[in-house]
Amino acid sequence: MSTPSLSPADLDDLARARTLLDRPSLTARLSSLVGSPLEKGMAYLPASWRDRVGAIAHDALLKALETAARTLQPEARDASPRLHKLLGSVSGGAGGAFGLAGLAVEIPLSTVLIMRAILDIARAEGEDIGNARARLAALEVFALGGNSRSDDAAESGYYAVRAALATTVGEAARHLAEKGLTSEGAPALVRLITMVAARYKVQLTQKAAGMLVPGIGAAAGAGINLMFMNHFQDVSRGHFTVRRLERRYGAEAVQAAWQALDARS
Repeated sequence: MSTPSLSPADLDDLARARTLLDRPSLTARLSSLVGSPLEKGMAYLPASWRDRVGAIAHDALLKALETAARTLQPEARDASPRLHKLLGSVSGGAGGAFGLAGLAVEIPLSTVLIMRAILDIARAEGEDIGNARARLAALEVFALGGNSRSDDAAESGYYAVRAALATTVGEAARHLAEKGLTSEGAPALVRLITMVAARYKVQLTQKAAGMLVPGIGAAAGAGINLMFMNHFQDVSRGHFTVRRLERRYGAEAVQAAWQALDARS
């Protein structure tokens, strides 16, 4: 059985999604913003904090998964990217003013705001944000949004990351559908959040380093959070455009069209 072909308009949407998902890394964007190598900021990060950021990332993602959807109406509507950028900037400015102590409080808040922005875009692309798989697809964005040198899948492209997470996402979705958002007795959900947190930790460390470059302070904290929000909104638009097309044409047809775009580039 042959796979259906995407319409010209949907092929254009897929090409735009691919562009969004192939944007320069967050590290490159942060380096451009602070005007100084991030390694300078890394020198100001205590080793104990670097170890702790993994736990912060894990807890922040779990909290975001539990709470972000509650603040959004389920009915379909256009996304509100400017609102989330404003909220993220305010959060980042407050965190940057207090250094590492502020970041320990700011990271969970900004993670919830980012998850809310992701779900806002998902809803605009036709997702039912009350559905377990849609909410886990939003969690995937934190993995799609960053590369980890320790994780080969993260450097192998969009579909490779999704494939690496697919089994665990499916198991976690079944748990959420049956028991709701609780990690107790849900090894798949814990495993999924741990996998995503490993990638998200890299970006949080870079974010903290950017804020600790000498002379940066609260103003850059707001700017870095704005860049963080822009980054994840871009990834979200790409990811949920692909998912919208998959619902229309099937995953196999969309992936084949994606590969054809690769061949042409």
